[in-house]
This record gives sequence, C-alpha cells and structure tokens, in this order.
Amino acid sequence: MAKKSSRIFFRKRLKELRDYMEEMGKYTLEAYKDSIDVLFNYDEEKIATIMDINEKVDRMNYLLEQKTMSIIASEQPVARDLRFIEASIKVGSHFKRMTGLASNIAEVSKQIKDEKIPETPKKDIEHMSDLVGSMVSKSITSFLNQDVETVRELHHDDDEVDDLFDTTLRDITESMFDEKDAIYYMVYLLFVARFLERIADRSESIGNRTVFMITCEQPI
Repeated sequence: MAKKSSRIFFRKRLKELRDYMEEMGKYTLEAYKDSIDVLFNYDEEKIATIMDINEKVDRMNYLLEQKTMSIIASEQPVARDLRFIEASIKVGSHFKRMTGLASNIAEVSKQIKDEKIPETPKKDIEHMSDLVGSMVSKSITSFLNQDVETVRELHHDDDEVDDLFDTTLRDITESMFDEKDAIYYMVYLLFVARFLERIADRSESIGNRTVFMITCEQPI
C-alpha cells in the first residue's frame, strides 16, 4: 500500500513538472510574439513586459533545476520518466535562451523606432519571424505532447528558415549599398535575422530532445 501511495505521489510530481514546463513555454511564446510586435510598432510598455518575462523565465529555469533534482533524489524514476526529467532541464535552458533572444529583438526596436525600413528587408524579416514563431509553438507542443510527427515538421521549417536568412542577408546588404545613410540602422536588422535564426535552432533542438526522450535515439 505504501509503495502504491508513493508511486501516486511520484506521478503527481511528474504532472506538476509538466505543468511547470507548459507555463515556461507559454511565457517563452508570449515574449517572442511581443518582441516581433514591437520590432516595427514601438511600444515601451510591451518592451517592459518582455524584459519582465525574460527575468521570470530565468528564475523559473533556476528553480526547474532544483525541482528536477529533488524528484530524482527522492524517487527512483524508470528510464522513460528519467528521460522526461532530464529533457525538462534541457528544454528549460532553451526556453531561457529563447526569451533572452526575444529581449534582444525588443532592444533592437529602440534603435530603429524612428527609421523608415526599406520594404524588401522588412518583408523578409516579417516572413522569417512568422515561420520562426510557428516553430516556437510547434517545439513547445511537440515536447509537451511527446509528438514525433511535429518534430519532423520542425526539421523542414528550420531548413526554410536557413534559406530565408540567406535571402534576408542578401537583401539587407543590397539596401545598404543603395542607401548609404541606412547602413547604421540596417545593421540592427542583420542582428534581428541572426536572433531569429538562433531561436529557430533552439526550437529544432527542443524537437530533437523530444525524439530522444521518446525513443532514446538521436534524430537523423
């Protein structure tokens, strides 16, 4: 009876861990969406919210390590449960980095808020940010639902983001040559494109961690 009660308590702690990861994921997605909103539509209050979320996710990630170590120390998880606990630590670190990159994008908005961005680079960034936003959402869903099919979509999406990055880099560089006065603030768009590419990479990494968690195999 005591053993059964202990297992029930353990399952409850795992569910609480999943709920905690879901909350971190929601904050991460919110920070990302808000950072894209303020990039070309400057909003000081929304920027402040992004910075607050960044700090909150950072604190949550610190507490996550304590939570997972506590579960491992007090229980003897079977292999699959242990992989979920270990994956949560890795995914939490990705969430932390992604919100940090979102705050970087928000910071860029302060530098370009009074500038007229050329139409082609602006559309490139908007297209790229839409796809990356979809990847962030898919990565969170794939992990929480342990969905390998969604991970396959992430691999395809990441290849497309890489292609978009190359296109964006080319278009921004051409705009710099065409408009010498735009060089100063166009450099910031290069930063944004790089931040977006890194967020996409983190999203794909969450998918890879999900595959390993489920199958104990590294994705091809």
